[in-house]
Amino acid sequence: MLTSLALIFLVGLAMASICQKIKLPRIIGMLVTGIVLGQYALNLLDTSILGISADLRQMALVIILIKAGLSLNISDLKKVGRPAVLMSFLPAVFEILAFVLFAPSVLGITLIDAAIMGAVLGAVSPAVVVPRMVQLIETKYGTKKGIPQLILAGASLDDVFVIVLFSTFIGMAQGNTVNIVEFINIPVSIILGILIGAVAGVLLSAFFETQYAHRHYVRNSKKVIIVLGTAFLLIALEEWLKNIIPVSGLLAVMSMACMLQVKSVASVSARLSEKFGKLWIAAEVILFVLVGAAVDIRYTLEAGPGAVLLIITALIFRSVGVYLCLIGTRLNLKEKIFCVIAYLPKATVQAAIGSVPLSLGLPCGNIVLSVAVLSIIITAPLGAFGMDMTYQHLLEKETKADDNMGKC
Repeated sequence: MLTSLALIFLVGLAMASICQKIKLPRIIGMLVTGIVLGQYALNLLDTSILGISADLRQMALVIILIKAGLSLNISDLKKVGRPAVLMSFLPAVFEILAFVLFAPSVLGITLIDAAIMGAVLGAVSPAVVVPRMVQLIETKYGTKKGIPQLILAGASLDDVFVIVLFSTFIGMAQGNTVNIVEFINIPVSIILGILIGAVAGVLLSAFFETQYAHRHYVRNSKKVIIVLGTAFLLIALEEWLKNIIPVSGLLAVMSMACMLQVKSVASVSARLSEKFGKLWIAAEVILFVLVGAAVDIRYTLEAGPGAVLLIITALIFRSVGVYLCLIGTRLNLKEKIFCVIAYLPKATVQAAIGSVPLSLGLPCGNIVLSVAVLSIIITAPLGAFGMDMTYQHLLEKETKADDNMGKC
């Protein structure tokens, strides 16, 4: 395992640096590293690390979600309420609709198989989107109108909605009836996740303040460990309660970090944010190299040009859905175009659930996995490159004068 970790860090960082120097997003280098080192190419990664790949990817995602929560401003989040709610499901619905309409004729599959494929591909990748939105918040690009906050909130909720749809369609393909309770569980999962996370954040903040008041100062490094441990418990809580009541663990983590930022002294939350930013340097490499390692490049050959055309068509539908969500907002055309670009990338969810239909023995399993792999290869670099290359041109940088006016 140590050799595998060494390869992940050293080769992943080297490839990321090479991509950065030739003006490509770092994520491309990391994904390529994973594909090349993974079991479907050179097979240099130990099976023990591949066996816990999903857990490691989730840990990395938790770190960036904590960083995101510590960077969010609650008052800014309030400004993006309606469009954020729409962004959490409407773009995915449009993309799934595209697959239902065109996949049967293009790929020769049934309607329910097309719906499963659409659900697998319908989620935006928080692993690609979240770190970039955190960077925009820190550099003040688009923050005057709450654009990164809007995309952060929508992308976080989007996954909950799509995974519930995916489970429903899988059940239908296996001959089960549609369970309305599953759809009712979507808002329950979101609300409970936010509430439980907020309570955890308030308790952590009170604990840190109590320790400080009694001169038992908790070092920032220990605070990071305590916050990280609590976040892992929130993720585990989702699994513990899944047969009783639905809770979104990822939303709980972000909510906890948001509440920490609100309740803690500004200097404390700033230092925590800085610490988690440093942790993300290592977590990012692990996340994207292991996402790449989960990609079976052989399946892209089976997908064919029809699948590429289908993915592009679905992205167009998705883009229309994003644009509709933003009608009536203060965003101008350039800012709306950036939101469309930010909602293109797929990676983490597709890597996690793309192989599920195949493992269940469904007839569509092979083609669903093939298109999922192809979508990661096409959209993750496309979305990352699009955001990195356009944000300075499409978004307005907030000045100190704007910030002061907002506080008045």
